[in-house]
Amino acid sequence: MFYSLKVRFLKTHRGNSLWRSWRARRGDVVGSYGELKNYVKRYAPGNSFVDIGCMWGVNGGFAFLAEEAGAVGVKGVDVFGPTPEFEETRRKRGSAIEFVLGDCTNPETIARIGTADVVFCAGVFYHHPAPFDLLVALRQLCRKTLILRGATIPEMNGMPNAAVFYPMLTAEQRKLWNLSSLGIGTQVGISDAFEPHQGYGNWFWGLTPSCLRSLVETAGFRVDLVATEAFAQTLICTPVTSAFHHPLPSPAESQQLAAEVSRAGIAQPA
Repeated sequence: MFYSLKVRFLKTHRGNSLWRSWRARRGDVVGSYGELKNYVKRYAPGNSFVDIGCMWGVNGGFAFLAEEAGAVGVKGVDVFGPTPEFEETRRKRGSAIEFVLGDCTNPETIARIGTADVVFCAGVFYHHPAPFDLLVALRQLCRKTLILRGATIPEMNGMPNAAVFYPMLTAEQRKLWNLSSLGIGTQVGISDAFEPHQGYGNWFWGLTPSCLRSLVETAGFRVDLVATEAFAQTLICTPVTSAFHHPLPSPAESQQLAAEVSRAGIAQPA
């Protein structure tokens, strides 16, 4: 009950403004979508740059900004496009940006992209049914810096790493997560029911900030900066370990492992 009241309060302009002021007085970095341009300008110069999810609503804008700021070898990746606006801007600028059509969690797409010093990914992870797989893919691509931003839900006190899976919620249950009061447009899968044919257009996950951070760190990043908002987070991260993976043993190794497990008697049904 209290959590629902908190979410509803934060969905009001007054509540959101008071929350931002309170977090700023606490000394937290309070973020905004507009600040993304400054992060790109800070980290792009002299580095290779890839924007994952570069088209929807921005038409490659962050990739063009990175190129303008001095990035070398700029790529934009998305599951649709390129848009006419992107092509026109690329033509007018004589831009060398390469567009890659593909799903960045697909090994073939990862191979086509290669690696980049700076990986930028905004407005994507909550649209993916398996956000951890997305973050692991970003780790595989990233050499120096990850700039990550996306929609989240407020922290649940006493329940760190909590999350909400939106598909199949009832219309009444979805109302809590509808952010139209803050100026957010259609949220596919929240404004209306889950739409399978829309694929990644759906909103799949509402991750709390603690959940997002844990996923990012488990995928192989260190979180260096968090710019927080009531319903979004921006993270600046550094790759510190290899991307998470579970190696498949050879047939001989697999048999040996199976024998050791059996001898130890540790395999108990859950």
